[in-house]
Parts: sequence; C-alpha cells; structure tokens
Amino acid sequence: MAKQKGKVAIVTGSATGLGAAAAVQLADLGWNIVVNYTRSKAEAEETLAAVTAKGVEAILVQADVGEDADCRKLVAAATAKWGRVDGVINNAGTTKFQQQGDLDGVQAEDFERINRVNVVGPYQLSRAVFPVMKKQWEEKGERGSIVNISSIAGVMGVGSSIPYMCSKGALNTLTLALAKWLAPAVRVNTVCPGFIQSRWLLGGMGEDGYAKAKAYQETSTPLRQAGTTDQMAEAAVFFLTSASNVTGEFMMVDSGMHLGGLPMRGR
Repeated sequence: MAKQKGKVAIVTGSATGLGAAAAVQLADLGWNIVVNYTRSKAEAEETLAAVTAKGVEAILVQADVGEDADCRKLVAAATAKWGRVDGVINNAGTTKFQQQGDLDGVQAEDFERINRVNVVGPYQLSRAVFPVMKKQWEEKGERGSIVNISSIAGVMGVGSSIPYMCSKGALNTLTLALAKWLAPAVRVNTVCPGFIQSRWLLGGMGEDGYAKAKAYQETSTPLRQAGTTDQMAEAAVFFLTSASNVTGEFMMVDSGMHLGGLPMRGR
C-alpha cells in the first residue's frame, strides 16, 4: 500500500491483539494513531512505543467505549492534537465464555454489558466522529472511513457465548445502517474474524479447548491455517485505507471456515 502520511486513526482496544497489530500496520503506512485502552496501560504503552518507532505521532487515551463521554474524549483528543480524524477501527470488545447448552450460564446483565461495549460503543464513537469527518468531506473532499471488528459468531451462530453472537450480529446490522446514514462522507465496513491465535482466546477457552480449536483450523478449514492477529489486522487496514469504493461490506477472515466442511480429496 502507498504511504498515507499525516492521516489520523483512532483504534479502540489497541493495547493488545488485533487492535495493537492494526495500529502498528497503520503507522507503517504513515498514519498518526490514537492508541486506546481501558485497563491494560502497560501494554498500551508498548503499542504506543511500537507505533512511534515507525516515525509517526501517537497519543495514548484511556477510554471505555461503552461510555458516550469517553467516546467523545477520544475524538476530542485526536482533533486537539492533529485537527482531523480520517479513520476509526472499532475494535474494543468483550464477551463471557459460556458452555454450549448451558442456558443458565449467562444472565440478562451479561447481554447488557456485552452489548454496551460491542454494539453501543461502536455506535457512540461513530456518532462522535461523524461531524469531524463530514466537515473534512464538505471542505476538502476527503472521505472518512470506519471499520467495525465483528466476528463470524455474528454470521454463523458459533462463538464464545450467545450474548457475544447476538452482539456481533447486531454490529453487522449497525454497519449496514451507518454505511447508508453516514454516506457519502464516510465509508463503513466490517471485518468478521474467525479463530485468532491470541492470549484472549486461550484465557477464555482454556488450554485444551484452545488446542482443539486451533487443530480444527489447521486440519479442517479450506486454508488449513489458524488465523493470527496480523492477518485480521491486514483486513481491517485494507478496508480503512484502500477500499475507496466499498461501503456496507463484510469480510470474513476465517481460513474459509464459513464455507463448511472440506470436500473429500486424496490429500
């Protein structure tokens, strides 16, 4: 991809994992970055150092995207520093791991908490940044870009828990709505990762469950590989920076898992 020096992105949940990888990849393209965290300050500082090592500027902002005031704080911090926001990756998310069939394993409060971060958060941040992007479009003809990080859980009905699946399905619908409502000033797209090799999944699934899921990815998906945070971030960065005529689209990054079982072959 061509260098895009001077553009500004807010990447939520960028202390670790996909968010951190996306922040570094954007910095490699010349973007200045708002690195965001809720609790993981030490890891967020590591991301900040990795970003600035690319020769761009970055700031660190603690914010809970489930709080509207914090979403507005993220946008205000970016505009105070650089006077613009060109892109947002709504990556921050949460879940509660639930055993399949254990309907008592989650309660209404779990739905509310997960939905607040995974759906309301992206909505609030998109709403907060829209006036800035709209102004840039009207005055300079520069279109903004928002990328939501969803999951194949919202498409296939598989995942860590039913509240998580529902939240990602709702996030996909939010993408469609915002792609219409924020046009033509802003493009809105979604990446739907499958299994990701990550500390987050390992902690939630446990060593045995994680190993089985990883083995399935490596033996039973069309591409026979378990996805990495860098691969997921590549898709998000593509949507944010390069897909200039694409909006309201979903990209499943899951080694082809959504295609179902493999055909019988002699290999």
